[in-house]
Amino acid sequence: MTIELTPAASARMRDFLARNPSAPGVRFGIKRTGCSGFGYTVDLANEVTDADQVFDLDGVKVVVDAKALPFVDGTRIDYAREGMNTTFVFHNPNATGACGCGESFTVDERGIGGG
Repeated sequence: MTIELTPAASARMRDFLARNPSAPGVRFGIKRTGCSGFGYTVDLANEVTDADQVFDLDGVKVVVDAKALPFVDGTRIDYAREGMNTTFVFHNPNATGACGCGESFTVDERGIGGG
């Protein structure tokens, strides 16, 4: 199981963590949302539990709940400028489709064990 960070994503996450030194890492996950099914979440981790997988990526601890890991395994996280905005960009090999607005993605849950 792997998660990857580009140098730009790693730098942005380091900035988050420098401003919040008590956070044990950055939590990466998914939530049900949008028209395709799932959306990505990136936030400061409040805690690390036994149900979490922790990846130490270039000095950044990325925390992923074990239930979300099959959906995001192999994802490369980038941080990029889109127009006047900057945002995390996800390259997920498990995504089988995405909605037109780009807010959510679909996976074949049968291959992941969800259906």
